[in-house]
Amino acid sequence: MKTPRDAHEWMSFDDKQEDRTWLFDVTFLLSNWQCIYGAGCQGVYTEAAPELAEGCCTYGAHFVDAEDVRRVENAAMLLTSAQWQFKSAGKKHGVTKRVGKETTTRLAEGACIFLNRPGFEGGPGCALHRAALETGVSPLRLKPDVCWQLPLRREDSVDDKGHVTSTITEWRRRHWGEAGDEFHWWCTEEPAAFVGAAPVYESLSDELVELVGKDVFKRVKRYLDDRRGQSTWLPHPTVRKVPTEKVATL
Repeated sequence: MKTPRDAHEWMSFDDKQEDRTWLFDVTFLLSNWQCIYGAGCQGVYTEAAPELAEGCCTYGAHFVDAEDVRRVENAAMLLTSAQWQFKSAGKKHGVTKRVGKETTTRLAEGACIFLNRPGFEGGPGCALHRAALETGVSPLRLKPDVCWQLPLRREDSVDDKGHVTSTITEWRRRHWGEAGDEFHWWCTEEPAAFVGAAPVYESLSDELVELVGKDVFKRVKRYLDDRRGQSTWLPHPTVRKVPTEKVATL
């Protein structure tokens, strides 16, 4: 039978420590996706705009809760002018704003206030990420949750008996709502982003541990290590029809 164009492999198991089932997107975790910010990323405007070097930072970050907001606001207080292009604006106006019931990072000159632009000393990119690398801190400890998680996505659903199913998969265009339909480009849909030297579960291991915990990650890693040792697995739909010489092998 012909494999559906958008088919993914999944693995799941019950968590003995709590009333939860874990469900993992094996196809994405075994893929060689990597962030190509500054190396071919076209951004999320309605037309390609790689020259702006905004990546997915154009519309700012949506915070998940009050703790997420506090962490970023505290981190902003520690940034220097050499690390952060819009430090003076952030100090004057704050780094967050309310949009309906949601809190987001404030925008500055058309994109996230933490995004340094081309021409800034030290180059473009997230000021929080830069500060983390320069001080030896994991970017997870400074950046908004959605920023360090992308393109990983955890979704929790609860049935009528209270049982939780936690799904770990990729962030897709539809997860942005109607706004996602307007993106000219989204990285998990583009072969150009599937060029990593290691599979996602290795390159984003810190992020996965933060999302699911060490014990669960170890269990998933053992399974994926075993799958890599086999001759074949289902390639990601984005690269399934790309000639093999254009796709990095693991």
